[in-house]
Amino acid sequence: MQLFKKTNINFLSIRRITYSVSFMVILLGLGSLAVRGIHFGIDFEGGTEIVLGFDNAPTIGQVRTALDPIGLSRSEIKYFGTGGDILIRTSQQETGTTVGDNIKQAMHDSFPERQFEVLKEDKIGPKIGKELRRDATYAIVVALIAILGYIAIRFKFIYGVGAVLALFHDVLITIGILSLLDGLIPTLTLEITQEVIAAFLTLIGVSVNDTVVVFDRIRENLKIYRSMSMKEVINKSLNDTLSRTIITSGTLLITLLALMFIGGEVTRAFAFTLTVGLITGTYSSIYIASAVVLDWNLRKKKTVEAGSK
Repeated sequence: MQLFKKTNINFLSIRRITYSVSFMVILLGLGSLAVRGIHFGIDFEGGTEIVLGFDNAPTIGQVRTALDPIGLSRSEIKYFGTGGDILIRTSQQETGTTVGDNIKQAMHDSFPERQFEVLKEDKIGPKIGKELRRDATYAIVVALIAILGYIAIRFKFIYGVGAVLALFHDVLITIGILSLLDGLIPTLTLEITQEVIAAFLTLIGVSVNDTVVVFDRIRENLKIYRSMSMKEVINKSLNDTLSRTIITSGTLLITLLALMFIGGEVTRAFAFTLTVGLITGTYSSIYIASAVVLDWNLRKKKTVEAGSK
């Protein structure tokens, strides 16, 4: 199935502009990381998270007042899922389930007339949180190294470099946007959790899959259209795969938007992260990975021509 037939878009004619745009967006994200930082969930920081389901939920202010006697009034408190569910998250550390038990007792004492049930309760120790942070970093780094090796063997080393640069581009822009927007959208919590790490690993897979499809077509077209320049071959390959890219990315985007707006609080950060990654991944397959391969080949050609004079 093809949405477009015989398109002839000169994608790489604006690659200098797209390099600059990507550089500026990455700088903006890094600036936000330096100033605002990035917030980690209790998966990585340690702490207690509890979700209480009320028949008649109190207000956030009432819950905060109820937690004041046990020293947890500064905890993160927000509505979760349906209107009657409240999420309470604190980084306070105690032995066993002490923090969770204290929260539940405070709710009983402050709201004796309101019935509630514990829908979810998680506790992560600081040591485990540190180990999870380290393992998540290792997982992303190992994935990037493995992809570099795979593409370098299947194609050429410069193709692997282009793909990994595109992936770094995707990860840096996505994490920068998470830092920029965290806390600015009331219904969207963009802290780093295990679900968000899963989204990063997924976007790496989705992005490199799109890049490999483009590279494969470039390799085929180089054999068929020997009289074409490298730039013409890459542009033709990008046009050849345009319909496939739009259909694949568009289908996934529809699913992610449904998760983000209908799926509820639990999947929202995952869906948002992967949506940003999908957009940047599709963009980087064209304007980073393919553009790097073209510029390297052009530079190599100039070097050979200069050496032959």
